Amino acid sequence: MIFCLERLKYTPMCTCILRRKFIDFFKEGYEHRVVPSTPVRPRGDPTLLFVNAGMNQFKPILLGCPDPRSEMVSYRRVVNSQKCVRAGGKHNDLEDVGKDVYHHTFFEMLGNWSFGDYFKVEACAMAWRLLTEEYGIPADRLYISYFSGDTANGLPADEETRLIWLSMGVRPDHVLPFGMKDNFWEMGETGPCGPCTEIHYDHIGNRNAAALVNADSPDVVEIWNLVFMQYNREVNGSLRPLPQCSVDTGMGLERLVTVLQGKRSNYDTDLFTPLLSAIHQCSKAPAYQGRTGEADVGQVDMAYRVLADHIRTLCVCIADGVYPGMTGAELVLRRILRRAVRFSTEVLQAPEGALASLVPTVAHILIMDLINQNEVQFLSSLKQGRRVIDRTLSNMDKDSAVFPASVAWSLHRNLGFPLDLIDLMLEEKGKMVDKKEMTVLEDEYEKVLVIDDGNRVDQLDLHSLAELQSQGVPHTDDSQKYCYSLGSDGQYVFQSCRASVLALYCDGALVSEVNEGQCCGVILDQTSFYAEQGGQAHDQGCAVPCKANRLGCMVKHTTTHLLNFALRELLGPSVNQRGSHCTASRLRFDFSVKGSLSVSELQQVEELVQHIIRQNAEVYIEEVLLYKAKQITGLRTIDEVYPDPVRLVSVAVPVSDLLNSNTTEQASVELCCGTHLLRTGAIRDFVIVSERQMVKGISRILAVTGDEAKKAQETGQAMQEELESLAVQVEAASSLSMPAAQMLSKEVGLLMNVRNSP
Repeated sequence: MIFCLERLKYTPMCTCILRRKFIDFFKEGYEHRVVPSTPVRPRGDPTLLFVNAGMNQFKPILLGCPDPRSEMVSYRRVVNSQKCVRAGGKHNDLEDVGKDVYHHTFFEMLGNWSFGDYFKVEACAMAWRLLTEEYGIPADRLYISYFSGDTANGLPADEETRLIWLSMGVRPDHVLPFGMKDNFWEMGETGPCGPCTEIHYDHIGNRNAAALVNADSPDVVEIWNLVFMQYNREVNGSLRPLPQCSVDTGMGLERLVTVLQGKRSNYDTDLFTPLLSAIHQCSKAPAYQGRTGEADVGQVDMAYRVLADHIRTLCVCIADGVYPGMTGAELVLRRILRRAVRFSTEVLQAPEGALASLVPTVAHILIMDLINQNEVQFLSSLKQGRRVIDRTLSNMDKDSAVFPASVAWSLHRNLGFPLDLIDLMLEEKGKMVDKKEMTVLEDEYEKVLVIDDGNRVDQLDLHSLAELQSQGVPHTDDSQKYCYSLGSDGQYVFQSCRASVLALYCDGALVSEVNEGQCCGVILDQTSFYAEQGGQAHDQGCAVPCKANRLGCMVKHTTTHLLNFALRELLGPSVNQRGSHCTASRLRFDFSVKGSLSVSELQQVEELVQHIIRQNAEVYIEEVLLYKAKQITGLRTIDEVYPDPVRLVSVAVPVSDLLNSNTTEQASVELCCGTHLLRTGAIRDFVIVSERQMVKGISRILAVTGDEAKKAQETGQAMQEELESLAVQVEAASSLSMPAAQMLSKEVGLLMNVRNSP
């Protein structure tokens, strides 16, 4: 049936106008504050790989723990368009992309929020008015789902929401109940959650499509989800009411544009058609036809959709600082890139470099280079992997549909093939991996990756935080963590801190007392302890901080700043910090760079850091207004939300000189909340013990200081002498007996093991 555009009461608008209309509707009509989108890499939230919903950046508000110095504490009504990636974790659409015409790994989420302000009645009314009056969507094409309740979780049906929709004139047969899977929204395994009511659109019309709601039909799709945040999912799986109720809505821009441009597929809108045309130009495949399922012979149109979706995700993620890599979000992005390369080369017969050529010419050259490098890197693996698969299949019993898990695991571990890509390639051949055998292999591998969680620090839950706030208990003053000085003997003196106990926290609740032998948290009015943040490990101690641990962290943190400075000085401004972590024993620093560093370059970096150490340069630390700090030439920052005023750390050059531009001297100057040395001489020595590329464009340096640096130098010298001795023996190897040659080979192997050890 042909979609009838005449039924809609508007002239089709381009995406940018539709997006702006959404923002203005809430901003001007309902006094919502416009908040910019955050990058797709979550800030300070280890529970998420990517920002997967519009509400991620507002999670601290919902948890009752926003930074009291941030603007977030004043948010009541908010609207924005958030960049989202759903390609890992609880919300993962990667395997659906390409198979249908409405799933994406990257999309924009239009949303409006209320934090303890309006609730269900107002949220439903606003949504209905925007869709039917402002956008002109016919009401008879819209279907509403609501939460039907869940006995296992002790949750009643959301009758209140059902009655709200009926009172607004929505037909009863268009208001439908669904359970936990469809109408109870949870961001992750734990955290804020609640019942939701979704608005679905029927692309066909002139019928009753109630049976197709939530049935994975391409003709009836969800366009807007209104979540009523009423509960918190605890670590033990239970649900507890939130201290205050909030509204979190999300409408996919891509699906909205499809409706308002009178299309049946997201890929037929102005968001994708130019990209599909570009794919056609750079491939040997026929033009995109929009077919799915069995009608899509050879999966050509699926490949078009995969490439169009994946290149958008790659560009947005790379622009936001997430590069293809080996762990976490970086590994997911690597899988996405390799999935795109496979469809590009094997299905669409596109030449090498086609993937990067899809990046708009206005995109930064770094993105194109990175995609090209990763494509080249994977193409050889893809060819090799294809040969392995074909050879294995030819040796298998033709009647067997089960592919050996050991071969699939080898492709995954040795050639970097994502497991879902292997499944897809085998599915095309009518085969599948032995899942039971694969589970055994995965379990054996997981045993090797045991994580020491012994130093885990429990955090207050949101209910206890709300209780403390209701009782007027103030935030703990931790400003004394910065109160230390250098004594006349050159030793650091950490001031003592007298504190009063304000509350006790035990077994997930605030308590009035604890008994001997119980583990508990103590909430104090003030503390000199440093909590883990900014890449620096937390303080340890019994009533007072462990001086050795604190001083070790200070040494490594200040050294990290010097290393960052030295890399940029010697290699240029293209070097950017991509992550760091410093403990009392060593430091780790990740940074962007083209290619591996040479031994000579690493030596120059070492020498510059050592030079600043020998200078015993003063470290200046001062709080300044954020806008003034950002005007400083050479300031190093990372993608982070900084408080205002912000703490500024400068080595060798006074902060006042930097602010007044009274110096042309290059300096290490960064925004940083960490604890630092007051003079660089306490570092004593610095040695880079390893440098390697984690992935194309990202390198990692491990370094040590002080006594550890001296030991590393001695070990290096001993290895150098042994290497020279072995070199002489290798030159004479032709005259050695077989036993002597075997002994020499063993010695070389032992030396290599020492060289490659961490």
